Amino acid sequence: MKSIFFLILMMGSCIAVLLIASFLLGPPSLDRSQNTIYYSNTEEVIGEEFGSEKRYWVSLDEIDDHLEQATIWTEDQHFYDHFGFDFKRLAGAIWKDIRTMSLKEGASTITQQYARNLYLTHEKTWKRKLYEAFYTIRLEMFYDKDELLEGYLNTIYFGHGAYGIEAASKFFFDKSATELSWAEAAMLAGIPKGPSHYSPFHDLDKAKDRQEFILTNLYEKNVIDKETYETALNEELAFSEKRTITTKGVAPYFQDVVVKELQSLLDVDIEEIRSGGYKVYTTLDLKQQQAMQQASDKILKNTEIQIGAMAMEPDSGAVTALIGGQDYKASSFNRVTQAKRMPGSAFKPFLYYTALENGMTPATTLMSKPTTFELADGKVYQPSNYNDYYANQPITMAQALALSDNIYAVKTNLYVTPKRFARVVENKFQFKSELDPVASLALGTEVVTVREMVTGYSMLANGGLDVDAHTITKVTDPYGEVLYDREKEQTEDKGWSLFSKSEDKQVLKKEYAYILTDMMKGMFQEELNGYMSVTGASIADKLTRDYAGKSGTTNVDNWMIGFTPSLTAGVWVGYDDNREIVKTSDKRYAKEVWASFMESAHKDLPEEHIVKPENVVEVSIDLNTGFLATDECGQTHKMLFVRGTQPTKYCTVHLEEYEHDHPGELDEMIPEDRLLENWWEWMWKGEDGR
Repeated sequence: MKSIFFLILMMGSCIAVLLIASFLLGPPSLDRSQNTIYYSNTEEVIGEEFGSEKRYWVSLDEIDDHLEQATIWTEDQHFYDHFGFDFKRLAGAIWKDIRTMSLKEGASTITQQYARNLYLTHEKTWKRKLYEAFYTIRLEMFYDKDELLEGYLNTIYFGHGAYGIEAASKFFFDKSATELSWAEAAMLAGIPKGPSHYSPFHDLDKAKDRQEFILTNLYEKNVIDKETYETALNEELAFSEKRTITTKGVAPYFQDVVVKELQSLLDVDIEEIRSGGYKVYTTLDLKQQQAMQQASDKILKNTEIQIGAMAMEPDSGAVTALIGGQDYKASSFNRVTQAKRMPGSAFKPFLYYTALENGMTPATTLMSKPTTFELADGKVYQPSNYNDYYANQPITMAQALALSDNIYAVKTNLYVTPKRFARVVENKFQFKSELDPVASLALGTEVVTVREMVTGYSMLANGGLDVDAHTITKVTDPYGEVLYDREKEQTEDKGWSLFSKSEDKQVLKKEYAYILTDMMKGMFQEELNGYMSVTGASIADKLTRDYAGKSGTTNVDNWMIGFTPSLTAGVWVGYDDNREIVKTSDKRYAKEVWASFMESAHKDLPEEHIVKPENVVEVSIDLNTGFLATDECGQTHKMLFVRGTQPTKYCTVHLEEYEHDHPGELDEMIPEDRLLENWWEWMWKGEDGR
């Protein structure tokens, strides 16, 4: 008996302390924003998911009585009779939670929900429930019921970015909250229980079932008569086609990527993000975003063609600018992250990295001429060069890359084997798209995303280090508590390591990444012109920095991707319906947008250079033979080699004498090409016969 008395005394004391504390703290502020705000990398606001916006706030007198009744009788029938808690419902919910050891059962009154919307998150923990009870007492202590109902109706979330009854009325029915019918009021009153489930724009059948449940409850409680009930049930609702509540502001495609990343980081759904009041600090560089958008708007004259462009810091993986199409309002489909397109020759740098790892060098020569490849499965493959131009003589890898020679690329792929090539792209360059290991993979015939391409090129730009493309650096809740800090998490994940930071992240061999980067500068170096001009000749005179890059072209796609140590950028242009790009001007868009953006972006960036690895040497090579150049040679070019792999022979003969001594080079089939004489063995037995 004494124990029971003592327990009652303790409970009474706790309640008394709680009430006194609530009184002394005074009335809690009702002006609490729940907007989720996105910031640029300089902490300027770039967008907002709107919460309790004052411009949508309406007084209780302006809210249709139908909606008030539908809400009260659905959410909290005893709202005007209790002191913030419905103890009968609460006791039942607590008992069920204790039995199931969960927090799934809800018995929240309107005041409790309002407290949660104003001051707390939606996590289901005992701590949050205790705080909710404390704020509920304070609200009931200092505000009357009408004030609480008005606040609740103006802050509750209805999905689709619509907060409050006025915003919801406009979004769903294109009318004010003062003009709602019973059918419309019941439909809206049913949504807040689960906006992603009961929105008519998500699932009309579920929404109608919920509406009928509410109307039936109103009828059974004698709130509406039978005639009103039947009329409301049979009313055909006229939903709005406008459906506009919020705008994305700056960089809408970028913000969509941020939202996806935020969902993954916090493990929450889109509705929670929009109502969570988070502060999201992103990697967006406003100057670069503006430069990218201006380049696109100025250069793209064809309103039907689409664009996907993205810029990234190679060292950190921070996405600094992104546009996923010409007009977000017309199409929110993101051509950077969602569209998968053939990269064409822009895929070749990954091939030549694989070749460098497998014994080839920038001076390796292969015949460039029309070639028929008889594959191991008996099929015949006959690729062609652009406009059917060929050197009709051996060319070096460096020149083949600069001119984008397709015959050289396919021969190289067969040498390293398509399986090995595909594995390098997937495992080292982080591609998630499925790649079929076929001969034509060398020419970029598999579909990938712009994001994958820019990430892969960034690994070359940073010297072969692992890079994780990301858009978020930090996330806090409405009260400043840090929920995610990328820098801190990376430090914790890394922990103690025997190796340095760069060694720990090294994925590519830095000497080969450095050599390939040097070769990729060749597309802008006109001294490499051969049977045709280098592929970057049309924009070379517009560039003031030392860029490395590669373009890519298919009948339906145009690409340009390139970098400095400070910034990587990629641009894709094409039609969503895979129409052929016919106009010459349309085919130039990707390169021109890329050049314009990179020049603008680099005005604010320092001139950086990757330190040359100690085991890399530079020598002058004769382009006709791939041998060391002398004064007697013709066209020469300085190339990089891992020490010990550079040619040892000097060019002392003319091309005609070289061809005379190598008659096998003139044959149609690949086996006689240097490095490829055992290609049948490679194709049948796998890599190096293993």
